[in-house]
Amino acid sequence: MMAPKVLISDKLSPAAVQIFKDRGVEADFLPDVGKDKEKLREIIGQYDGLAIRSATKVTEKIIAAADNLKVVGRAGIGVDNVDIPKATARGIIVMNTPFGNAITTAEHAISMMMAVARQIPAADASTQAGKWEKSRFMGREITGKTLGLIGCGNIGSIVAERGIGLKMKVIAFDPFLTPERALVLGVEKVELDGLLSRSDFITLHTPLTDKTRNIIDAAAIAQMRDGAYLINCARGGLADEQAVRDALDSGKLAGAAFDVFVDEPAKENVLFGAPTFVSTPHLGASTEEAQENVALQVAEQMCDYLLSGAVRNALNMPSITAEEAPKLAPFVRLAEQLGSFAGQLTETGIERVRLEYAGAVADMNVQALTSAALTGLLTPLLQTVNMVSAPILAKERGMQIEEVRRDKQGAYETYIRLTVETERQSRSVAGTVFADGKPRIIQVKGINMEAELGEHMLYITNEDKPGFIGHLGMELGNNEVNIATFNLGRTAPGEEAICLVEVDAPVSKEVMARLETVSHVKQVKPLRF
Repeated sequence: MMAPKVLISDKLSPAAVQIFKDRGVEADFLPDVGKDKEKLREIIGQYDGLAIRSATKVTEKIIAAADNLKVVGRAGIGVDNVDIPKATARGIIVMNTPFGNAITTAEHAISMMMAVARQIPAADASTQAGKWEKSRFMGREITGKTLGLIGCGNIGSIVAERGIGLKMKVIAFDPFLTPERALVLGVEKVELDGLLSRSDFITLHTPLTDKTRNIIDAAAIAQMRDGAYLINCARGGLADEQAVRDALDSGKLAGAAFDVFVDEPAKENVLFGAPTFVSTPHLGASTEEAQENVALQVAEQMCDYLLSGAVRNALNMPSITAEEAPKLAPFVRLAEQLGSFAGQLTETGIERVRLEYAGAVADMNVQALTSAALTGLLTPLLQTVNMVSAPILAKERGMQIEEVRRDKQGAYETYIRLTVETERQSRSVAGTVFADGKPRIIQVKGINMEAELGEHMLYITNEDKPGFIGHLGMELGNNEVNIATFNLGRTAPGEEAICLVEVDAPVSKEVMARLETVSHVKQVKPLRF
């Protein structure tokens, strides 16, 4: 059998290249080809694996030309440069190395905070220009100041530890941070409004999602203390760059330090030239130690998959052995859908997750199923979660995970029930797999119903009153929203009810607002699967 062949299209540690060769994988090290889209497209069909960093863009066209490609390995966390849906459709696994550069990125955030507080870049340029402007560069101490973290996961928790070591008061906003985990870290968990109004320094450590995009906008800046500082070493787009520039020009913000930008490479940007603005060219993970770590990790992961089929840190494939796959795969999909269902409806810190496996599913690889459920649960806020990283991320956030196996109970031969307990409530959702191999929801909040989850869903809680269905259907119809499926359940006549509606396309915010005015509706939430 021919040895697998890997293309390394970005700069990678020589030690990583050697790993491929030592393990019997043929590796072509062409570190500049990733910048040449046409050349990459021309040669990619020869390779079983593609090892990249951030320079290579694995686009739909590249994937279409990758006739033999089985795995893309990203040395680092972010996979914005990979079209994961298209890769999945072609059966290409996308891996990353989610924990290899956390310390380096956290240290860069602390460095940027100190640099902007003491105006080090500007003072350095002035001094080296032969000036001695000692009185011009009046800085701020960080000791005793309040450091606000937006996001307190792997990187954010390291920044918290460093901040406490610098004698700062650390507060954090993170929907997944439990009070118990906050206590262990020594931080105070707060809501976003409280963080904005109390912090002297605010640093961002959250993925870029629909919920976090422009989380720092003009309105958020208006809530900040006068003279606060903003640091972003996470993702471009978390802060509205024009709003930050306006705040720097007006003096509302005393300074800002960004390592990431909406458009990269950032040859021009509205922030450039602003007073007390410090910038670096996406250096968060750029240390020798971090580059070595992620390079070695991705090489080992890709070799494991190409040589033995083992999957680690895959973003689009669960960790399931070849023997388990046919039987387990539909239940993995069910578990992930149950988790996603609960995750999209959960907006406060999760304290406990309980998974009940009843009937035949209880004899399966429930560890993989639990990982799939946690992946679905965490993905709405963290985005780049996979079945390997999800349990670790849940543990970091102090979530207690409980698995219960039991014999068949009730009307269904086998089912999975997921219960999520937060600071405010407990929510459960159960499902099973029918003979057609498709997952079905069979119970929500103790209310029996049967529903197949489509791409675009509306979750509606309502009072079980006459006229509700007609009014809801009329409102959807008037706004040209086509209903694919309509599923109802209730506790008892006239009491609490749940409606799951599958629609053909996303529903706009304006239509959502009108749906909330329909008679007897309590809550309307859009869901995606």
